[in-house]
Amino acid sequence: MLSTVFKFLPAFASLRHVLGTIAVACALALGLSSTQVAHAQGSKIGFVNTERILRDSAPARAAQAKIEAEFKKRDEDLQRIGNSLKASAQKFEKDAPVLSESDRGKRQRELANQDADLQRKRREFQEDFNRRRNEEFAVIVEKANVSIKRIAEVENFDAIIQDAVTVNPRIDITDKVIQALGN
Repeated sequence: MLSTVFKFLPAFASLRHVLGTIAVACALALGLSSTQVAHAQGSKIGFVNTERILRDSAPARAAQAKIEAEFKKRDEDLQRIGNSLKASAQKFEKDAPVLSESDRGKRQRELANQDADLQRKRREFQEDFNRRRNEEFAVIVEKANVSIKRIAEVENFDAIIQDAVTVNPRIDITDKVIQALGN
């Protein structure tokens, strides 16, 4: 007799899962939010917007200011070179009608070389800037993840989701994470 009961236990567990799924589907059909469904099932879910953390937190703003200060001189140099190239191109446009064919070709090649050099320097600048920014933001993301885990433990979250398409503001804990990073 007991062997017969134990034989059907896995079927009951599966049936319980199916019934739970049906209950969730019915609750959603009745217009309950996913948070209400999760609470009805005894789960606590939170959401964190990583983009906001990297934009609004004190460490992110400090990192951005630090990076901009590091790259300020190079940016100014690139702007100066660009302005100089623009002035040279305007001068060439003025002088072009009175230049000999060989001088005009020579100056066009010089301008083209200067432009190519400027474009290369801008690409290198952008790559270096992005690499440096990614390094700084990786540190912030690591600290944010530690804060998120701490908040999850303290407030008994079952799951915390990052970067969802749409989220009910009631489960958004981004402000708590930003505040924790500020301390």
